Amino acid sequence: MRNISIIASVAAFLLLGTVAVTAHAYLDRAEPRVGNAVRTAPRELTLWFTQNLEPAFSTVAVTDESGQRVDAGKPSVSGSVMRVPLRATRPGTYRVMWHVLSVDTHTTEGNFSFRVGE
Repeated sequence: MRNISIIASVAAFLLLGTVAVTAHAYLDRAEPRVGNAVRTAPRELTLWFTQNLEPAFSTVAVTDESGQRVDAGKPSVSGSVMRVPLRATRPGTYRVMWHVLSVDTHTTEGNFSFRVGE
């Protein structure tokens, strides 16, 4: 009987451990899309994550090729979606750097680029 209890405890631990590992908020998709080229400058960047975010601790910065920020103001967060308005941009490559805290208290961060024009 004791062996069954130990096996059940180990199985429960493994299942709960797996859930905890997959509980981070990862970038699901973005608009403009990751690595994509768009013809016209976007007015807004939208990021979708795999979990709801804590608005006060989630940030995004968008920079042009010279490193100047082109995001215009604080991002807004609603559930798992973060949006930030963008200033008028010229043709070129833009870098997006994000850092988020999910409602389960795990942080993740990442970056990607997109191109405007050409």
